[in-house]
Amino acid sequence: MIKKAVVLAAGEGKRLRPFTETMPKVMLPVANKPLLEYVFDAVKKNGITEIIVVVGYKKEVIMEYFKDYKNVKITYVTQDRQLGTAHALLQAKKHIKDPFLVLAGDNIIDPGSIARLIKDQAEYSLLIKEHPHTSKYGVVFVENRNISRIVEKPKEDVGKYISTGIYKLPSTVFTDIERCYLQGVHALSSVIQILVDTGKHINTLLAKSWMDIVYPWDLIAVNEAMIQTTNESTSGTIEKGVTIKGPVYIGKHTKVYAGCYIVGPVVIGDSCEIGPHACIFPSTSIGNNTVVHPFSEIRNSVIMDDVHIASAASISHSIIGKGCTIRDSFSTIPGKTTIEIENEFKKLERPIGAMVGEDCIIESHVVVDPGKIIGRKCRIGPMKHIIKNIPSESKVI
Repeated sequence: MIKKAVVLAAGEGKRLRPFTETMPKVMLPVANKPLLEYVFDAVKKNGITEIIVVVGYKKEVIMEYFKDYKNVKITYVTQDRQLGTAHALLQAKKHIKDPFLVLAGDNIIDPGSIARLIKDQAEYSLLIKEHPHTSKYGVVFVENRNISRIVEKPKEDVGKYISTGIYKLPSTVFTDIERCYLQGVHALSSVIQILVDTGKHINTLLAKSWMDIVYPWDLIAVNEAMIQTTNESTSGTIEKGVTIKGPVYIGKHTKVYAGCYIVGPVVIGDSCEIGPHACIFPSTSIGNNTVVHPFSEIRNSVIMDDVHIASAASISHSIIGKGCTIRDSFSTIPGKTTIEIENEFKKLERPIGAMVGEDCIIESHVVVDPGKIIGRKCRIGPMKHIIKNIPSESKVI
């Protein structure tokens, strides 16, 4: 029985800026839980008793959040420089003596797929997933369920299966990784390809449910999926005259005032104030200590902790970062658009609203065009129409 898992959580996630400027990618909230917590929960449900977490960028954020995580021993090892996934895994070598699992901390995987991986009789196994856009990932070519070839991020969409990066491996793999590393091979997928080339059989299993977040708008899609799995529960104070339909989670010490209309699935955190007469529509998560004033409407959005949304806001298909203050009559305009991220142009197939980094102050009557990114610690003056991305720590007056 496998008792240990190595979780790779050292990366920054540059394509997810401005949200990763103050936290690692693995700590981005999905239905009010960090991505990494979903990974921990999935392996814990499969009897894993120790998780070795490879940390690096903003590691203190991870270590502080999980200091009270129950029923699993968490051991941290540091990758000082992000030199690839093979190098990251190598940092865990001294903690591994038996077969083990490797997972990425920034993906969500269902516990059942991990169970099948653990039970698989092969010495080396990999979870793969069918995907319509393979060029963003390591593409896996399969013969008789074994890997024949892995092509990392090809220029075009080739093949139909991608690597989830979730492996079951023997402890002897560290010898192979060290040998490859000395030859300048830094990616775990490249090490696996070398093993295949030398005759190793690496079995593949189809993952049932696997999701990752590469770009900011992916956070909205994954939030929408994971919010469906949240337990229905209402704590706090719900005044008379509140309408709640469908599965809704409301945290402790939260107050929902009269006239509010909430349609699940919705997650509202602890110590929030909602309304009166606010509308929260499906696939919305609202973080802890957040205030939503009267006549504001939020739908299919991720609102992080400590956000203050004034009256008559209309927020749709958007992300509002931690600690933002938004004055009256703020509007996001959702729509399909093309967005530039890290010198790449991405044409979105789904509507997207605004993406606002943390600690912004947005004055009244501001309108944001589809897909526009406002960096962290920006100040936007009243009556502004945002038609292009705003860098972090900017003022628009």
